[in-house]
Amino acid sequence: MRKILLQLDADPQPSVFDAVTALDSADCVMLRHGAVTPENVTALVHGCMFTRSPKDLYSTAIFIGGSSVEEAGQILKKVRETQWPPLDVSVMFDPNGCNTTSAAAVHYMASCCDMKGKKVAVLSGTGPVGQRSAGLLLNLGATVVITSRNMDKARSAANAIGERFGKTPECAVMRGDQDTPPILDGAAAVICCGAAGVRLLSEKLWREHPTLKVIADLNAVPPLGAEGTEAVWRAREVDGKIVFGAIGIGGLKMKIHHRAIAKLFEEKGLLLDTEGIYALAQEAAE
Repeated sequence: MRKILLQLDADPQPSVFDAVTALDSADCVMLRHGAVTPENVTALVHGCMFTRSPKDLYSTAIFIGGSSVEEAGQILKKVRETQWPPLDVSVMFDPNGCNTTSAAAVHYMASCCDMKGKKVAVLSGTGPVGQRSAGLLLNLGATVVITSRNMDKARSAANAIGERFGKTPECAVMRGDQDTPPILDGAAAVICCGAAGVRLLSEKLWREHPTLKVIADLNAVPPLGAEGTEAVWRAREVDGKIVFGAIGIGGLKMKIHHRAIAKLFEEKGLLLDTEGIYALAQEAAE
């Protein structure tokens, strides 16, 4: 029985990155579909469900990707509504790499510092990776503050995190360097989740900060989010801080992605979303 992975992507052309990663992860055949919507996805899922017996559906799985996490989320909702046991197949949700990236970053941060009871700042944390990183950190018992240039946007993201993870982070406005010190007051860790080429953390501040232990920067495009760091750093110790750059984190992100794809064909009816993908980070890191 051949392994088949159905790739669902809201973008007009399904992601080549996701396809290559999947083919490197499992010996499978890919059925790649772009311009997928909640309205047209049902027939695609039925094509998976009704062509194989329940015992053979271990060899069929679905990957939901694309550049828009919101659109992908709507597709996921419809996919879950469409399936039912015993004709359900395993599904992985990772649009724009949001879950694999946040899982890798948080795993590395938690491996250097017990997050329980610690304050962690998620700078520019209103996007998909920032929200999922905040949710995972909250699940680990951290006190999390997310920042944005706009308080309404920060509160909207915080509410979304609360609805998704059952715990709500604090919010803060950060428009420039003058706003950063109070946000980091007492923080043990910080993760920069801003747009490419946007500096969020000055080198002087993080180097001299008295309580920071871990710094993670998810931006690989100069200027980096954390000034004075390098994207390739992985657990680089600088002035008593452990620093991770985007490329340093990216290696584990890819290992997690590969492990997750393989996992789809080991269990039937599995949903790999944020928590499930994070659970794979430990074995991927070994």
